[in-house]
Amino acid sequence: MASGVALIIAALLDYLIGDPWGWPHPVQVMGWVISRFTKCSLQLCHNSVTQRLAGISLGIILIIGSGGIGWLIIQSARWLHPLLGIALESILLASCFAGRSLRAAAVAVLQPLTAGNLEEARKTLSNYVGRDTQNLLEPEILRAILETVTENATDGVMAPLFYAIVGVFIPVIGAAPLALAYKASSTLDSMVGYREAPYTYLGWFSARLEDYLTWLPCRLTVITLALLSQKPLYVWRICHRDAVSDPSPNSGWSECAYAAILGVQMGGINWYRGVAKHKPLLGDAIYPITPTSIQNALQLTRYCFLLWLGVAIAIFLILINR
Repeated sequence: MASGVALIIAALLDYLIGDPWGWPHPVQVMGWVISRFTKCSLQLCHNSVTQRLAGISLGIILIIGSGGIGWLIIQSARWLHPLLGIALESILLASCFAGRSLRAAAVAVLQPLTAGNLEEARKTLSNYVGRDTQNLLEPEILRAILETVTENATDGVMAPLFYAIVGVFIPVIGAAPLALAYKASSTLDSMVGYREAPYTYLGWFSARLEDYLTWLPCRLTVITLALLSQKPLYVWRICHRDAVSDPSPNSGWSECAYAAILGVQMGGINWYRGVAKHKPLLGDAIYPITPTSIQNALQLTRYCFLLWLGVAIAIFLILINR
């Protein structure tokens, strides 16, 4: 019951407040651990085998440790007072949801862009994407925002919610520990899950594990979005046509679902440190990408989140009233 209440409060906190600027955040702690461990591993491990073993150790320690520490904090707070336990679990859960952060990031780039300040929009965008932004034109900036919003809709919003909901139905674990464990996996992937040196072997385990952990919530998100669009067969057909060509087993599906619903096309050539990289084209360019497209994508994510939350609460209430 406590985890269910905490989940509702966390959703409200993320929507109304998000991540307060300057406050400590679990992801910051995870990032510090990853950076320190990675630095030591690269200094001590000089071949592929030892780096792979170090990467496996890093993944297991951080994921289990994040969930375990979260569980201990919540249980200790509940021991002091049940309401304190709910409050702490709500705060920890809210830190796992990136709904408001995604909206804020999109608006931060769109504001100077719509005001005609292309240089400021490029500079702001560089804080959120890995691609080179210094020469991007307005259509490319809009595509970059939409790709970021739609890719992170799964691993930043829906997947943490999925694991939080699973945790609600496993009282001995709870919502926040599972969500924190997934957040640790996602953070690992974003920091070391690259095929390029020096993370080729060190980040191999983290990248694969995050792919597996995100696979089911990603497909459920695509199905939910397709149903919300009222054209599920069309969305599923476009995803089967285009998403399978994306090297990522999840981000391509997430982006493609939004592209099909919005009638836009994502993908194409991106530049990373001066090197061109071609991403598969996703969706059909029926309409150009506009600020309205991005706002509609954010709204779709919000509807999807609320639908999952509502269904989970309904099932939970039915079960506890039996």
